[in-house]
Amino acid sequence: MNKLFPSADEALKGIVKDGQLMAVGGFGLCGIPEALIEALKASQVKNLTVISNNAGVDGFGLGKLLETRQIKKMISSYVGENKEFERQYLAGELELEFTPQGTLAEKLRAGGAGIPAFFTKTGVGTLVAEGKELREFDGETYLMERSLVPDVALVKADIADRSGNLRFNLTARNFNPAAAMAGRVCIVEVERIVATGELAPDDIHLPGIYVHRIVHNPTPEKRIEKRTTRDRKV
Repeated sequence: MNKLFPSADEALKGIVKDGQLMAVGGFGLCGIPEALIEALKASQVKNLTVISNNAGVDGFGLGKLLETRQIKKMISSYVGENKEFERQYLAGELELEFTPQGTLAEKLRAGGAGIPAFFTKTGVGTLVAEGKELREFDGETYLMERSLVPDVALVKADIADRSGNLRFNLTARNFNPAAAMAGRVCIVEVERIVATGELAPDDIHLPGIYVHRIVHNPTPEKRIEKRTTRDRKV
C-alpha cells in the first residue's frame, strides 16, 4: 500500500467532513502539523470539534481555523496565547471542554488502546467533575472520564518510512503519538521520508499500523510561540 500522498490537500481528500471529531497533535506551536492545518483551512470543512492541547496562536496553527470559524468546539487543556479564542469563547461563539492536561493525554491514550473509560482523582471536587460518575476505591474518590476516539488525527513527525513507521524529534513528540493511535484515520506530516527498513526497529516511536496517509513537508516554518532572550555577560 502506498501511504505517501503528493500534497496535504490530496491527503485530506475523501477523509475530512463537516462535523467531525478531530485530534491535532502539538503542544503550543511545537510539533504541530502546519501543512495539514493549512490544507484543512482550504478544505472549508466546518463545525469541527477539535481535540488539541491548545488552539495555536492568532494567525497560526489552529488559530487559522478559529479565524475562519471552522471550529465549533475545542477539547483542550490550555487556552492562552490566543485572543480570538478568548473573544469567541466569552461571546458564546465557541464551545470549550476544558480538560486537565494529564487527563487529556490519558483520554487519547485510552482511546487508542481500546479502553472506553478510566478513573482518576484529577478534577474531583471541581467543575471538571460536574455530571460525571464518581466512585470510591480504597477510601478515595475517583472521577470517571470517557476516552476519546477521533474520526481523524492530524499529526507531525520528523521521519517516516514508506510503511508509515514514525520517529519524532525530541519534545515535538508531545501529544502526537497518542493522537495518532486514537484516530480512526491518521494522517501524518513529516520532514523526511526514508525507505522501509532504513529505520532501526528500536528507533521507531510509532509503528506504521497506525498511519494511513503521509505528507512530505521538508521545510515547515516552525514558528516560536514566544521568544525570550537575556543578555549574556562576556
